[in-house]
Amino acid sequence: MPADDVHLGESWSLSPDSRRPLPELIEQKLRELIVGKTFKAGDRLPTEPVLAEKLDVARSSLRTALQRLQLQGIVEVRRGLGWYVRRTDLSAVDEHLEGRLAARQFSQTDLLEARIALEITAASLAAARADDGELDELAKLSRRYQRAAVDDTQEVLESDEEFHQALVRASHNELLVQMYQALVPGLRDCRRHAQPSREVHNRSANDHEQVVWFLRRRDELGVKSTLTTHLLGLYNDLANDEPHERATLSTFVGFDDDPMWQQDERRR
Repeated sequence: MPADDVHLGESWSLSPDSRRPLPELIEQKLRELIVGKTFKAGDRLPTEPVLAEKLDVARSSLRTALQRLQLQGIVEVRRGLGWYVRRTDLSAVDEHLEGRLAARQFSQTDLLEARIALEITAASLAAARADDGELDELAKLSRRYQRAAVDDTQEVLESDEEFHQALVRASHNELLVQMYQALVPGLRDCRRHAQPSREVHNRSANDHEQVVWFLRRRDELGVKSTLTTHLLGLYNDLANDEPHERATLSTFVGFDDDPMWQQDERRR
């Protein structure tokens, strides 16, 4: 199917609309190329470095756009092979969950609550299933986040995102991984304009270290308790201003207990 040098004579200029985030402009251009049959169902897209060069964008923005298209079922990634076009008929995309997520038809509160449910389950499984290589990778990503400068928003965001994605992958549950991946672009949009303080950054870095520490000891309860506290902080910070009904989540996890949602008395 198409190699990296195929179709590169096409117009790759992005829309000049400066009011829209760059990943949305990239997504629009790729959709145009797919709908216009520059790329057909089953075709392999050029590699990320080639696409980024042709579009004259950073690979991080390109990857966000590709992930948004993946959520809509338009493209798919095949491990070790690259990105492939999955469908060219986009008329029914918005009827699917992937399309609704990509179109941000869910509130921040909905996204964060779904994330908490998925990630705590994934972390519990990771405590039993993660191999040594995955634990070493999590420790490496934890250190990367810790070293990130607080004012480098992009690095803080990317290093934190990669840590949590690696944690979910360590569950060895492919459905959980796919469900979590579907939330990533929306979660990224939630956090993109949030500038963490040094105190918040240091606390998050410590939480990451604690998660790895408990995982290495196969301590499921310790992982769940630490991660619940960690994610609840983000939930409170980002969902606090939404009119959507919120709840509080217990951070104590006993031998016979799971984190428990309770009505937020402040919202009554």
